[in-house]
Amino acid sequence: MLVYGKLKISHHKHSGRYRSHEYTSYFPLISLLVVVGLALMVCTVYAAHPPPQAGSVGLTGAMPGKAPITAATITSPSQGQHFTTSPITVKGTCPATTLVEIYKNDIFAGSTPCSDTGTFSISVDLLIGRNTLIARVYNALNQPGPDSAPVVVYYDAVPPQASGITSLDLGGTQLLLSTDAVYRGAFPGHEMTIPIDILGGTPPYAVNIQWGDSSNKIVPRNDNLTFREGHVYQKPGTYQITLQGTDSKDRTAFLTVAAIVNGQPAATAATSSPKASVNKLLVLWPLYTSAIAIVISFWLGERREKKILSRPGLSLQPQS
Repeated sequence: MLVYGKLKISHHKHSGRYRSHEYTSYFPLISLLVVVGLALMVCTVYAAHPPPQAGSVGLTGAMPGKAPITAATITSPSQGQHFTTSPITVKGTCPATTLVEIYKNDIFAGSTPCSDTGTFSISVDLLIGRNTLIARVYNALNQPGPDSAPVVVYYDAVPPQASGITSLDLGGTQLLLSTDAVYRGAFPGHEMTIPIDILGGTPPYAVNIQWGDSSNKIVPRNDNLTFREGHVYQKPGTYQITLQGTDSKDRTAFLTVAAIVNGQPAATAATSSPKASVNKLLVLWPLYTSAIAIVISFWLGERREKKILSRPGLSLQPQS
């Protein structure tokens, strides 16, 4: 046995040789740590930003396109037809995949999507007297197409007027509802709000809003100032919002408008969220850091021991 100070170095029990001082292969260890670190980093980034899966919806941009060139056609009601009740049903043909808006005397009267068969049908509230109905189509970029040929009808709530001038007394003769023509860009889970105007009638008012997804809301109003109401749709799609208002004189008003909800449908099956995957990987980083610290500690310890043993004047004397 050799003694240096209080340090005892034993002979190798098999060969009788002293143990080799530097026996750790650091290059393979460092290479292995680098490979593991890169793999762990890639997995963490991948978990935080996973690629789109099958059935998901990516973010896309809309390129400007051509506006519709084919006009809608009103096939019902017929030209010059008289009505004693309101609302009425307006039908016609239209370019597929467009949105059809109906105007009465240049006042927005409602909107509805054109069906896959190229037809539309919508309930429209009439003004007292003469109504000039026009259908206008819009594409997905909200670009308008040409107007349809006008169809003139009459609402005989009062004796017909030979002059053909619309009788619209906003002081109380007729109750009307108005809102923006089209609502686009809403997403599932996010509130969509609409402005509502009450024209004419006698307060107080009550407005029943049917959102088109089996839910409705009754809003009482004491004035005819513009107000806003909101709703959250849970699934994407096209919904028909139906507004029906009444006043203190039992007058009624009716309005139908389309709401387009974009976005990604709810996932049918989910394995784990990106956040959960990242949290699991973050647990491995302290272990990886500890492994690096251990290797560095062994390397520094061996360098220190080698430096001590290589000092000048050091001799290993055998002890009997």
